[in-house]
Amino acid sequence: MTIFHFTVHFGSETDCRNHFKAQRNKIGISCRKCGHRDHYWKSDKWSYECKACQYRTSLRCGTIMENSKLGFLIWYQAMLLMSCTKKGFSAKEIQKQLGMKRYEPVWLMVQKLRRAMGNRDSRYTLEGMIEFDEAYFSIAASEIEKEKGIRGKGAIGKQNVAVMAESIPLEDMENGKSSKHCRYFKAIVLDTHKSNEINDTIRQSLNEECIVFTDKSKSYVDIADFVELHIMEKSSMQTTKETLKWVHIAINNAKRNLLGNYHKIERKYLQLYLDEFVYKLNRRYFGEQLFDRLVIANITALG
Repeated sequence: MTIFHFTVHFGSETDCRNHFKAQRNKIGISCRKCGHRDHYWKSDKWSYECKACQYRTSLRCGTIMENSKLGFLIWYQAMLLMSCTKKGFSAKEIQKQLGMKRYEPVWLMVQKLRRAMGNRDSRYTLEGMIEFDEAYFSIAASEIEKEKGIRGKGAIGKQNVAVMAESIPLEDMENGKSSKHCRYFKAIVLDTHKSNEINDTIRQSLNEECIVFTDKSKSYVDIADFVELHIMEKSSMQTTKETLKWVHIAINNAKRNLLGNYHKIERKYLQLYLDEFVYKLNRRYFGEQLFDRLVIANITALG
């Protein structure tokens, strides 16, 4: 959605509330008390009332906006800013654009929206041909890490991330030449580099019938137990450019995005920043519809 269209359709708090209510009605409401899905709308209370037990559900209840004191208009403006560009905005810049005095509520709102993006993508598994690799992302080292002098896989200022790309080989019907078109991605922050965590990531992120391409890391030896076929190639420049082409493009783009827009990302928040990047990457062809999808992610994030 463009800024012009936003100002036309969402110029007031009431406009945003009515739009949010319309989206919730499409998805449906489940009573927290009895699970019934038929409700009355109490316009004077801006809440739903269960037809079975009369339990009331507020318009925000069950969404990431639950318990937030910020108005619907503020939330909608933040969702517009986070969806109008693929590069994204820092919480500090969003605070500035919204004209908010305090940074803390804006930061919390932005992190909740990122979590909603991650929750939405976690519902889906990748399938078909999968490129899998790991990469180190720069993060801010904590004081404890500096004192301990952590080295190796959990080194100071670095965090290991598993990145997956769902690529499909295509063939030109005229000349028979094959090419690749990449569809969806996933990026998961890893606590260790051990095979058991890699295996858990594979089980949670990939379809059992997929074919996985990796290098010959010792941590990948059990992947074949969880997918239809696992193909390993020795790590080389050719492997990076051909076999693992799309996953490395995603890694490079993610690093540039995070480095260019955010500074000193803490280890515990890196997954949220990656969730935002991957969410928008997976919907890179949605155009102006990305805003509407983010509203839906807001509603269904806790469902």
